[in-house]
Amino acid sequence: MMWKLVSCTLCFFVSSQLSLWCVWATADELDSEVKIEVLFKPEECTQKSKKGDLINLHYDGFLAKDGSQFYCSRSDKAGHPQWFVLGVGQVIKGLDIGIMEMCPGEKRKITVPPALAFGEKGKDPVPPNATVVFEVEVYSVSRGPRSMEAFRQMDIDKDQSLTKAEVKEYLKLDYEKGGKPRDEPFYEKIITDIFHKSDRDRDGLISAREYNIYEHDEL
Repeated sequence: MMWKLVSCTLCFFVSSQLSLWCVWATADELDSEVKIEVLFKPEECTQKSKKGDLINLHYDGFLAKDGSQFYCSRSDKAGHPQWFVLGVGQVIKGLDIGIMEMCPGEKRKITVPPALAFGEKGKDPVPPNATVVFEVEVYSVSRGPRSMEAFRQMDIDKDQSLTKAEVKEYLKLDYEKGGKPRDEPFYEKIITDIFHKSDRDRDGLISAREYNIYEHDEL
């Protein structure tokens, strides 16, 4: 049965939906694997998400036990879609797993057991040992900023470090190639976030060591 997406403004489900959630929760809590249900997938998919990609998406979180909502990206941080690098621990492990191989425009329902969510301690407002469910909609998938191939392409002067201008040029080319050019504030927001998370010594550059968070790809 296709799970019906809910609005961020809803505080509760109708009784029929709530009953269905409870049935799913009982089964999922006995399983330690992430459950993935594709709700919508574009006919054309030129690039699927993989570890190290920069992902732009909205996601909303619900408790599987009763369907209550504990997070809504559309109401957090002025409602902007969230940016993060996939597969490096910037979100809970279950989301890192569930968002792999997604296309831009794709929607999924991802059910995550406690061990891959917030664990035995929980995280307010998620209680301990809670199975959680996320509805996810991916808007864009960009190569990097974590693959060494992307680093070499961005490093125009081949000095083994990246400037903001080099990263910006790479992102602009990537979006224009996909037929989706963006305005300057869009790129500035991404770059600010990338350098905040990657420029550990705050020297205005991302070195090869700072960039290579996997520590197994060679330049």
